[in-house]
Amino acid sequence: MTTVTVVDYLGNLGSVSRALEWLGVEPDVTDSPQRVLDATHVILPGDGAFGYGMEQLREKELIDPLREFIASGRPFLGICVGMQLLLSESVEFGLHQGLDVIPGRVVPFTEAANQDRDFKIPHIGWSFLGEAGGDGDGAGDRPDAWQGTILEDLTVGDSVYFVHSFLAQPTDARHTLAETRYGGEPVCAVVASDNVTGCQFHPEKSGPVGLRILKRFVELESIA
Repeated sequence: MTTVTVVDYLGNLGSVSRALEWLGVEPDVTDSPQRVLDATHVILPGDGAFGYGMEQLREKELIDPLREFIASGRPFLGICVGMQLLLSESVEFGLHQGLDVIPGRVVPFTEAANQDRDFKIPHIGWSFLGEAGGDGDGAGDRPDAWQGTILEDLTVGDSVYFVHSFLAQPTDARHTLAETRYGGEPVCAVVASDNVTGCQFHPEKSGPVGLRILKRFVELESIA
C-alpha cells in the first residue's frame, strides 16, 4: 500500500495536500518521525527561509529520520525550500548547513542578471523547463535523462510556477536534472540523485504539468 507522507514543518501543506487528493491520493500530513520512517513516499515541502526550515526540522527531531528514509531507497521529493534543504549549505541570511544529501550550495542570483531589465527578486511566475546544460532549444523534446524520473511525462518547454529568491547550485552537474532561465542565467529547476528528487518550482501550483509530475512521483518505486 502506498503511503505518501507530507512533512509538516514549514508551510505550503494545503496546496500540496489538495493536489495529491485531486490525484486520488490521501496524504499523511505529519511531523511524526516514526510516520516519516514508515512511509513509502515522502514529500518535503517548504515556503520560507532555509535556516528556519532546518531549525524546524531539528526541533521536531526529523533530520535523522529523513536521512534514514532517503538512505532506504524509497522515493523522496523536496519542493522549493524543501528542495534547497537537500543541499549541503545555504548563504541565505547567514551560513546554514543543510541535509547534505546532494553536495552543493544555495546562493543568491548573481548581480550580472541585473542586465536583464525584467529581472526582479524574488523570481515569481511561470518559466519553461529545459534540459540541463542545454542551449535553450529543443522545445517538445523528451530528454533521455528525464526517462524514469518525475519528468518522464514532460517535454522541453513545459511551463511551471516558481517563487524563490535563492537558487541551488549542485557541485556535480549530473545532479541537475532540469534547468530554467531567469535574469539571463541558467537556474537549477530540478535536482536528482538516485531515489531523491527536488523541484525548485511548485508542482502543486503548476496546473496539469505539475499534476503529471506529482502523479509520476507517487508511481515511483523504491530502488532498494
